[in-house]
Amino acid sequence: MPKTIRYTLLSLRDLWVSAGPFILLAVALLALAYWWLDPNPPKRVTLATGPAQSAYEEFGKRYAKALASEGIEVVLQPSEGSAANLQLLREGKVDVGFVQGGTSDYTGQDEEDLASLGSLFVEPLWLFYREDSARKVAAAQAAKTPGARAANRPGPAEDATLTALTQLQGLRVNFGTPGSGVPSLMGKLLESNRIDPAALKISRLEQTPATVAFLGGELDAIVFASAPESLMVQMLLQTPGVKLMDFAQSEAYSRRFAFLTPTRLPRGVVDLAANIPPDDVQLVAPTTSLIARTGTHPALQQLLAQAGNDIHGGAGWFKSAREYPNRDNSELPIAKEAERAIKNGTPVLQRYLPFWVANLIERMWLAMGIIIAIMLPLSRIIPPLYAFRVRSRIFRWYGRLRDIENRVDSSGDGSGNAALLEELNSLESRAEKITVPLSYTDELYALRSNIHLVRKKLQRL
Repeated sequence: MPKTIRYTLLSLRDLWVSAGPFILLAVALLALAYWWLDPNPPKRVTLATGPAQSAYEEFGKRYAKALASEGIEVVLQPSEGSAANLQLLREGKVDVGFVQGGTSDYTGQDEEDLASLGSLFVEPLWLFYREDSARKVAAAQAAKTPGARAANRPGPAEDATLTALTQLQGLRVNFGTPGSGVPSLMGKLLESNRIDPAALKISRLEQTPATVAFLGGELDAIVFASAPESLMVQMLLQTPGVKLMDFAQSEAYSRRFAFLTPTRLPRGVVDLAANIPPDDVQLVAPTTSLIARTGTHPALQQLLAQAGNDIHGGAGWFKSAREYPNRDNSELPIAKEAERAIKNGTPVLQRYLPFWVANLIERMWLAMGIIIAIMLPLSRIIPPLYAFRVRSRIFRWYGRLRDIENRVDSSGDGSGNAALLEELNSLESRAEKITVPLSYTDELYALRSNIHLVRKKLQRL
């Protein structure tokens, strides 16, 4: 092996032996911090969505696609709807889920176990009714008020619109399955209008069979809460003979119920050419939030909130661009990670580094700072320790050299000088075999020079 390489390896060996304990300590502290902080999220998360062909299902697919780009699998858990999602969250069977405002009255335990990742969009309460059913209602009302025509009010054939929940009495209305959250919401609205649910012929079919029955004339009205992206909403808004109820008291409903927002479906927004709807329609809309269990990994909460910014940040029928997600109308505390993502968007590091690297740095920087603060003072010991280790190979022979010299001085008659000379030669032979880094060769040559001085002294005697 060339001497240059040999000396280099020797220096590296000495440096490792000197610095090794400190490096191992730093690695141990980092490993402990990593175990304690658990910075990297699991590779799998379960998201409760909703029934087939619903807006929840469509949004769930978008979230799955967004997180797949970061190597995280989103398992979509179909359900009956908002109430079922909330129950799954309470039972710990899913990690996150879409939950509609007003679905349930949250308890103190819910506030400990659940957190909101932001309000994503409004879900208007869509109450579709058949025009022929509305005419029957108008005819029945006209029969009760014979003076209607005399007062120039529209007749039964003309007035085929419903504008109040009180007009639903006696009609066949589908509220959806209990898991959808609509029955609970409609129960509150009927109670506020002093309507006995027994006055309506209520059915609780799922969305698809209920729509089939509604279009077949077996139901007079159908109610569900959904984002306008829902295929059912799109189809019913353009179906002849089907109308959307105008909540003329939408502002009053929003004042009575904090989770409701008055909103408006603008004229022609569905189809400008066909002018659908022909007039502005006032609606009430609960806000849907993405709810997560507080035990869900913070990095996953951050990723989901960031995905929400991209998925729900565009303009729509009921929102302006970048109006959602937001922190308004939240019935649960907002998770810190979600609040930061909604307020500041994507962190700076994640814009330039892969997610797992940026996330690791973001969550470990405090721990790394503490470890560096501990290790910096300790690292000052390494250079003198390294120097001591190298020089000790040379200095330990000075003890024997001094012993030989003392014995030379004590033997004034010169007896035993031959034995001392042989011992000195042995010492020099060993000194020649000492290997040190090139920067410390002056110490080695000083030892050999001192051995030579003692030999000369011995030879004089």
